[in-house]
Amino acid sequence: MTTFVALLRGINVGGNNILPMQEFRALLTNHGCEDVATYIQSGNAVFRSTASASGLSVSIADGIEAKYGFRPAVLVLTASGFMTIAAANPFAVPPEQENHVHISFLQRPASRPNVARLKQLASPSETFVLTDAAFYLHAPDGIGRSKLAAEVEKCLGVPATGRNLRTVGRIVALLAA
Repeated sequence: MTTFVALLRGINVGGNNILPMQEFRALLTNHGCEDVATYIQSGNAVFRSTASASGLSVSIADGIEAKYGFRPAVLVLTASGFMTIAAANPFAVPPEQENHVHISFLQRPASRPNVARLKQLASPSETFVLTDAAFYLHAPDGIGRSKLAAEVEKCLGVPATGRNLRTVGRIVALLAA
């Protein structure tokens, strides 16, 4: 069995696409996943399965759509893949500023990112790093105020889902447990 991390995009935001985590855990268990654990309501899960990451992405999205009537983007990474992305974070910040670092996990490498537009959108205080697996953004003035954070997926041209560094750290802790 392989340990995976599932990251759902666009659930439980502003009263839309409601998916209680208890029901998400049950859905994963019903799809043959074991040792399922979730963190907060934004759709973060750690579990073990014999299925492939791509197969899990489709079956999880299918299961949510069948039961809840909406289809979120579902990114499934191996534990080692997730840990590699987390460890590659170039922005060391104190714990009280972890919500100012945002990691967008990419579904695939951005083959033609609009780097000029990314630079144009970045405020003077913001810095970013793009790799084949992730887009790392340090936004000291806050992610919610960042024009760059709001447009990153469009500029990269690939599906992505973001988590702040605090959430990434909690998922790493779940993987270590």
